[in-house]
Amino acid sequence: MHDKTLDDLRKKIDQIDNQLIEVLNARMAIIKEVGALKRTHQTAVYRPEREKSIIDRLYTTHKGHLSRSAIEAIFMEIFAISRNFELPELVAYLGPEGSFTHQAAESRFGAMSKYLALDSIRSVFEAVDTERARFGVVPLENNQEGVVSETIDLLGATELHITAEVPLPIHFAFATRCENLQDVKKIYSKDIGFMQCKKFLSESFNGSKVEYIPVNSTSKAAKIALTEDGSAAMCSHIAARMHKVPIMFDNIEDSTDNFTRFLIISKDIRNQRSDNDKTSLLAKTSDKPGSLMMLLQDFYNAGINMSKLESRPAKKGKTFKYYFYIDIDGHIDDEHIAKVFDKHKKDIKWLGSYVKMC
Repeated sequence: MHDKTLDDLRKKIDQIDNQLIEVLNARMAIIKEVGALKRTHQTAVYRPEREKSIIDRLYTTHKGHLSRSAIEAIFMEIFAISRNFELPELVAYLGPEGSFTHQAAESRFGAMSKYLALDSIRSVFEAVDTERARFGVVPLENNQEGVVSETIDLLGATELHITAEVPLPIHFAFATRCENLQDVKKIYSKDIGFMQCKKFLSESFNGSKVEYIPVNSTSKAAKIALTEDGSAAMCSHIAARMHKVPIMFDNIEDSTDNFTRFLIISKDIRNQRSDNDKTSLLAKTSDKPGSLMMLLQDFYNAGINMSKLESRPAKKGKTFKYYFYIDIDGHIDDEHIAKVFDKHKKDIKWLGSYVKMC
């Protein structure tokens, strides 16, 4: 019995890769049939609750070396390729290319999907509303910086719905063509990048004559770092990858708990129920004393857990009036939730029910 050589192991890997391609081709053949049925019955192609249930099942039954995050990364790309087999769809997002919103979009729609980078959140909403794009990806809140008020306001002003949420850990990479840190003379990033990576900068460049230069996007920072000698970028991983700038250090941000919650919006998709849903709504209050408390009391009496309550000015009239963005656990089709919605239907706008990811 002789020891296995590297060539022997590589041949085994090649054989397994060939089997993977055969199995994936068989999956895509079935996907084409699924797509034909969905077009006949006008069923939504993007089904986040179905995708989550597949990943949950695979992780629960899987006993090998792959972590849940590894399984999710592999199958999210397979799901994205499958959706493009069913029906190629354009995804709009808050740009530019290489932004964290772009990264959030790719994490759900894959590298092969077609994307449209837009320069404002309003433009993303308009692209979806006019059906220029099938889906839009926009930021809703960051656990360090708070909510993105424009997103909440536009959810109230349009008839678009939340199809899914994407919690994304915000990691900054230090990307440069320089071989050593002492060769770096200029660092480019967004203002927030310098704020969130203070510890790294202090430890790495304390006493050094390094110029910190803010730019309007981490993607632009990576683009400059690619061409300018002696420069570096603090940017997203996707920006460094897109512009082919080598990453010297990964995850240089001060906080390991920096997350942004992104929303996927669409015009006419209503998700089916899963066993772990979230519903978002906007509630307006009347001038009657205790009107908000009555709504909250009805949620409490129905056993509905509320995970978020955010007030926004109504921006109409001369008086100070507010409406409230609310997240609750459960689906609009759950009986106990439907009853509360029906009771307060004049004061509640349903924004979407979707699989809870955070």
